[in-house]
Amino acid sequence: MSGSQKKLGARHKARKRAVDFLFEAEARDLDPVDLATERTELARTDDAVAPVSPYTVTLVTGVAENLDRLDRVITDHLQDWTLERLPAVDRAILRIAVWELFHATDVPPVVAVDEAVELAKELSTDDSPGFINGVLGQVVLVAPQVRAAAAATSQRAEAAPEPGTDA
Repeated sequence: MSGSQKKLGARHKARKRAVDFLFEAEARDLDPVDLATERTELARTDDAVAPVSPYTVTLVTGVAENLDRLDRVITDHLQDWTLERLPAVDRAILRIAVWELFHATDVPPVVAVDEAVELAKELSTDDSPGFINGVLGQVVLVAPQVRAAAAATSQRAEAAPEPGTDA
């Protein structure tokens, strides 16, 4: 197996499919989670439609649920650019990578960045891989604090009694 074939593992394919769904949802003004769910169901009944990886659904859902926050983080790290001016595919790649940096505790930060750069090489402009690498290189610096804060918040939420219970 050559190096390039090895790179195209299940997670890489799942990320690429998530980029496709986010891109399509934005272009067609659809909810990306609904789109992913629809394609998942379609794949179950139509052999012509490729199955949708659970990790693709995780990524699309994670990005959709955290979109405003992800976009704020990305915007804070863009220099002389606005999020709206970026190619839509670059927005999708950045959103997935930042979500992974902040929420996917099983994905090392270097992998999230490398995968984003690889997707940009495959799917976007010649300038995009370097640009995305630069933006994510800055986001990586704040990711540990964001993960720690998220972990603390979720631990507090787990310790809190359910609303409406007598705990």
